[in-house]
Order: sequence, then structure tokens, then C-alpha cells
Amino acid sequence: MKAVFMGLGYIGLPTAAIAASKGIDVVGVDINPAIVETINQGKIHIAEPELDKVVKEVVEKKKLRASLKPEEADVFLIVVPTPFKQNHRADITYVENATRSVIPFLSEGNLFIIESTSPVKTTEKMAAIIFKERPELQNKIYVAYCPERVLPGNVIYELENNDRIIGGINPVSSGEAAAFYSQFVKGVLHQTDARTAEMCKLTENSSRDVQIAFANELSIICEQNGINVWELIELANKHPRVNILRPGCGVGGHCIAIDPWFIVSDYPEQANIIKQARETNDYKADWCAQKVIDTCHTFEMQHNREPIVACMGLAFKPDIDDLRESPAKYITSRILSEARAEVLVVEPNITTHKTFSLVNYSDAYQQADIIVWLVRHKEFLTLSQKASKKIELDFCGIKRNTR
Repeated sequence: MKAVFMGLGYIGLPTAAIAASKGIDVVGVDINPAIVETINQGKIHIAEPELDKVVKEVVEKKKLRASLKPEEADVFLIVVPTPFKQNHRADITYVENATRSVIPFLSEGNLFIIESTSPVKTTEKMAAIIFKERPELQNKIYVAYCPERVLPGNVIYELENNDRIIGGINPVSSGEAAAFYSQFVKGVLHQTDARTAEMCKLTENSSRDVQIAFANELSIICEQNGINVWELIELANKHPRVNILRPGCGVGGHCIAIDPWFIVSDYPEQANIIKQARETNDYKADWCAQKVIDTCHTFEMQHNREPIVACMGLAFKPDIDDLRESPAKYITSRILSEARAEVLVVEPNITTHKTFSLVNYSDAYQQADIIVWLVRHKEFLTLSQKASKKIELDFCGIKRNTR
């Protein structure tokens, strides 16, 4: 079997590599020549544990190769980004462009799968585009939607072991897609229709967004009352039917921070809780930034000089290099532009950044007057436990065991 993966990003490359490791001949397509060259050298362009070993092995065995253009295959998978526009409506341009690029290579019996997170009915829209350009393929190819549901930092394990939701435009398409995934997924393959599968992905991330918003709202209330929110949540979770998540400085990443808007934009009158949760989590980042700015102002008034501030972390979650939609990055940018302070920017998972001048985390900790804990990276854990007279603003629970 031969499969073409359109998109070699944070999901496309790991999925392509895992499929190749199970014996499928894989061609990974990306529009970035540097990414194509890197992968064909058996190397990777993203940080993900164990991925480098898998890619090196399958490239050396000639089961995976990268290309700038698609080609004939048995299976075509669309694994490209779906950002939102300024009005928070989903932008499916990448999905449509990738779909159109494979249409000339489709033939009878092929399987076409979208993995990109998409609004409801996107799979049917892409099928309509395919059949309009290639009417002879109507009822001759299989079309399905199968969203990823992995955790960055544990992608390799979860790609193989997590259950998958597979929704075809008809039952036979669902079955063909399930047969394909069964070659490299050990989890249960749950078959449904395309619309349900699309809504399931959006529902999963919206649910987590609502739960995180509750925790973030609690953290703001606790701050105003001098209550340690981490202790509060730990105690509340002793209740057998309570499981409050950890608050943070907002919500980032290309899933939870974006997907709920796909529901809100299509159903603005019905999605009230989802919309409020999204706004609460966006507000939390502004709240954190303003707290740092106010702390800098107070320091300057008390010490008659501008403080040195260390912004600890830029990624959207611990121990990864992914900065997409990161509230930590947003907060750091606001501090740089609005605070009267010397700002040291720290992100141990990347070496350079086109906007920020990065500083070693240990050096930044030593030099700073104000430590802003934004991301709970493992490198920070020992620093956070040091006895210090520094001002520390903990937005990620890195010091949650201390009062």
C-alpha cells in the first residue's frame, strides 16, 4: 500500500512516520523545500520525543520520502493547518488547496481522508469539489474524516494507542478508512458519519477549553482574596466527583485555542458557554500581562529604578517547542512593549527566535528582580524551589506546593 500525506507538520510527520514504520510506503508532501530536504536526510524539523528515531529508521529503509508535490497512491491524507480568520471563522483554504492538488492523482478505489480539524460539513464540501472536477469518480472512491487526538510531547505513543473516530461520507468509506488505520493504530476505531466525526473533534477541545476556563476564573477570584488557588483545587479535588484542571496563563496551541471558535462562529446564538469560556481564557493572558506590568511599576516606585524581568517560557505547554497561539508568547510581547523594565526572555526548547533574543534560563533567574513563571518546563523546576527574595509571579503552578 502507498499513502501520500499532504502536510508534514506537528501531526503530519509523526503520522506519516508511524504508518511507514508499519510497512506502508509513504510519500510526505510539504510546500517548504527546507522541510522536504531535512526529512529526506532522515532528520526532523520539530521537537517531539522519539520522532527523530522513527523518521531516521523509515527514511533509511526507504519507506518514507518527502516531496514538494503529490503523486499517485492508494491513500491520500490531508494533514494541513486550519487557522481562523479575523472574525474567528475557520479558514479551510489549506484544506481546499491540498485537496485540489491531489485531485489529478486520484483513481478508482482510492481512499481520501481529511485529518485536519475542520468545521462540520467540510469533508462533504471537499468531496463535492473532487466529484465536480472528476465526476467519473463519483461512488468510485472512498472519502472520510479522521481527526487526530494526540498530546504534544507524547505523540508517538498516542498515535498508535489512542482510539480514533472515523467518519465517512457513507458507511463503506468509514469501513475502508478503518481498515487503513488498523494497520498502525492499536486503539479502537469507532466508525460514524463525517459530520459526527467533525463535531466530535470540536467538542473534545471545546470541552477542555470550558474546563480550563473554570480553573482560570477561579485563579483570578482567589488572587483577589489571598487564596492559594493550587491548594484550593487540590483540596476540592478530594471530593470523589470533582476534578478541576490546573489554571495557567491562558490557553494556546493549534487545537483548544482555536477549535471552539469553529462552533461559535457557525452557531453564535447557541454556543454561549463555549464562547464565554474562550473569552475567559483569552482574558487570562491579558490579566497576567497586566499583573506583571503593575508589578514592574510598583518595583520602580519602591527602588527608584526599572526592574529586570525574566519571562520564563514561550511555548504553549511544558517541554515542547510549539509556540502556536501561545499565551506565554503573547504575555511576553506585551511586557516588552508596555512595561518599564529590562526583559529577559527564556525558552529552553528553542535555540533562536526571529523576534525574541533568548537568554539561558539559569542566567535569567540569577539576574532578574522579577521572575514571571509562564510555562512549567522541567528545566525550571529546580530553580523554582530555591529560597529567594526575588518577586515571583507564578502563573503556571510551578511553585504550587509553597504558600
